[in-house]
Amino acid sequence: MTARPICTRIAGTGSALPSRAVSNAELAQKLAQRGVETSDEWIIARTGIRQRYLAEPELSTAELGMRAARRALEAAGYDAGMIDLIVVATSTPDQVFPSTACLIQARLGAGGAAAFDVQAVCSGFVYGVTVADALIRTGNHRRALVIGAEMFSRILDWNDRTTCVLFGDGAGAVVLEAADKPGILASRLHADGSQASILCTAGRISEGAVVGDPFLRMDGQAVFKLAVNVLDASAREVLGDAGMTTAQIDWLIPHQANVRIMAATARKLGVKEDQVIITVDRHGNTSAASVPLALDEAVRDGRVQRGQVVLLQGVGGGFTWGSVLLRY
Repeated sequence: MTARPICTRIAGTGSALPSRAVSNAELAQKLAQRGVETSDEWIIARTGIRQRYLAEPELSTAELGMRAARRALEAAGYDAGMIDLIVVATSTPDQVFPSTACLIQARLGAGGAAAFDVQAVCSGFVYGVTVADALIRTGNHRRALVIGAEMFSRILDWNDRTTCVLFGDGAGAVVLEAADKPGILASRLHADGSQASILCTAGRISEGAVVGDPFLRMDGQAVFKLAVNVLDASAREVLGDAGMTTAQIDWLIPHQANVRIMAATARKLGVKEDQVIITVDRHGNTSAASVPLALDEAVRDGRVQRGQVVLLQGVGGGFTWGSVLLRY
């Protein structure tokens, strides 16, 4: 008798944000004290962002990721001890090592589970889901936490209005579990390291000091042009792998970087505006946390329903990009 192939499904979602939302008006006022000119109107017109959450100094990436993980576990109906794999997507870890995944594991009490970080910047959650899905399909793991957790406020140059108005802090998580039916229908990951300079934080620690530029730098126009093209191609790849068409997509949940990028991607795919989950207006760009934050919100408010087809997409520094097509 042939064994039934192992598939992967999302059993629960969760998210967490710092306690304080910072509006564009408040941010503009603070930046003006530094001599940086911006306004609510300027930010909204270029990005669609109206506010973002900025972490208090004592809040860590691991703590915020743990809170999102707990909510995902509650939604799935599982205890932390039932998890045997933890994958954390982050570009803003609390320490050089150990991994943020290990720090979250300790807070959750999920001792013994495999735990590691993936670093693909804003594509990190899509990368993390793809890796966890592959490990579950081997049969070596049954239940995984995949977490996107970021503190981008810690690497922003508050004198650079082209970047500091864009980003926020947050965390999102999903519980993946082995299942008889998918679940995750298809995924594709890509990168082009020759484009590293258009979005990077190039500084590093050497002999106890920061060497190089420790702040996030971005060529916005280059990122926009590349992002729209690769997201369209990536979406068509996973749809082709699954034998599906764009007409079968119920929801598109792209990386929440900029409403113009999301709108352009949806137009190219032929996805209606009201099928795109958008949270960037309230969260800003939370990098690897943006997709799971948006997914959790859409699940909890009832938009995303069991059985619907959802396309998750990430694109970010590296340059990295990828898509996960799933039936929720």
